[in-house]
Amino acid sequence: MNNELQGRAAHAAEIRERAAEMHAIGIDEVFIGNLVDTFYGRVLAHPELGPVFDARLSGRWPEHMQKMKSFWSSVALRTGAYGGKPVQAHLGVANLTPELFPKWLELFAATLDDIAPNEEAKAWFMASAERIAKSLTLSLFYNPALDDPALRRA
Repeated sequence: MNNELQGRAAHAAEIRERAAEMHAIGIDEVFIGNLVDTFYGRVLAHPELGPVFDARLSGRWPEHMQKMKSFWSSVALRTGAYGGKPVQAHLGVANLTPELFPKWLELFAATLDDIAPNEEAKAWFMASAERIAKSLTLSLFYNPALDDPALRRA
């Protein structure tokens, strides 16, 4: 039992340390909220991304926005606020294609260009967003059979 308590204390200390690191580069809950609000406002206005997101989230935008704020808070500050399953949430989204992910990343980068407090915060968020986009793309669209040398044509 003592080891469990020590583990919890160490985990809590790690969370506090991470939050301090993020705050030092201008990342906090207020910035995360502004980022999510600004970015998804732009997503809705985007000619290709907007229709895909709006078809999936019609009538549920407030819940989605809160979920994305919790998601990014968990990623950046390790708050544990997000308990969802991103891959499952994106399965079966009508008209979602691998080609939309680079457009999502471009829009995310443009948003960070406009509102990030500094280059370090921008770089941290972009690296995280790129990892997330790659993970989702692979999870949703990758077919390992396509890497089978027996199936490749010369």
